Amino acid sequence: MTFSITRRRLLIGSAASVGVIGLTGCDDIAQNSNVQNVLEMAERLTMRGQRLLVSKDKLAREFSEADISPVFKPNGSTAPDSEDYVRMTENGFADWRLKIDGLVERPVDLSLADLKKLPQRTQITRHDCVEGWSAIGKWMGTPLGPLLQSVGLKPGARYAVFHCADELEQTMDGSGVYYESIDLIDAFHPQTILAYAMNGKDLEVAHGAPLRLRVERHLGYKHAKYLMRIEIKDSFSGLWGGKGGFWEDRGYEWYAGI
Repeated sequence: MTFSITRRRLLIGSAASVGVIGLTGCDDIAQNSNVQNVLEMAERLTMRGQRLLVSKDKLAREFSEADISPVFKPNGSTAPDSEDYVRMTENGFADWRLKIDGLVERPVDLSLADLKKLPQRTQITRHDCVEGWSAIGKWMGTPLGPLLQSVGLKPGARYAVFHCADELEQTMDGSGVYYESIDLIDAFHPQTILAYAMNGKDLEVAHGAPLRLRVERHLGYKHAKYLMRIEIKDSFSGLWGGKGGFWEDRGYEWYAGI
């Protein structure tokens, strides 16, 4: 437990530091290659250290119904404003599809109904946000690992990249479109699910409808919402800033394990 608390504080401090650098106008510091190299080395050491100390299948703590938070604050954006997404909300996501492609043998497009027919997992876990707040919620969805197995991973597959419907920044090159990624170790963890229900009912828009990632051994910004596509890749090349996620491209750590 001490290790997790220390890790969380370190991540919060790192993110806050990046924000301060940007606000003070010291962009040259943030972009300094020596500083970035040191931060990336520390991140790699943290990930390796945690994975040496904690079994890859060890579960995050699960709670009882009585522990569910009366209020669960939405993290990140609360309503994508793209015309396509608004249209999907109006018809109850009947036209929504999750695409799984990239380094897979059998690319698929799955409807929400398709996903709900797959094996399910329900878990009551705590969401820890990098902003410092926590909440406990009950999530139901389909485990990601078996789904990836069913489409056949090609040699070289290393990361699952989650492309989302929300755009947090309006940019000419599309780099403001939200995305996240995890490696296949976390993708195959038993508590990593594609969640379509929270606290006994379908996800609300504010919480990521119709589908969001729950990767319970990571901080909240890794739990991508409004999922549209899962792309299996061997590297982060060609992904906007090349760091593996919207916030990572802006200075956050890629590995946010707790």
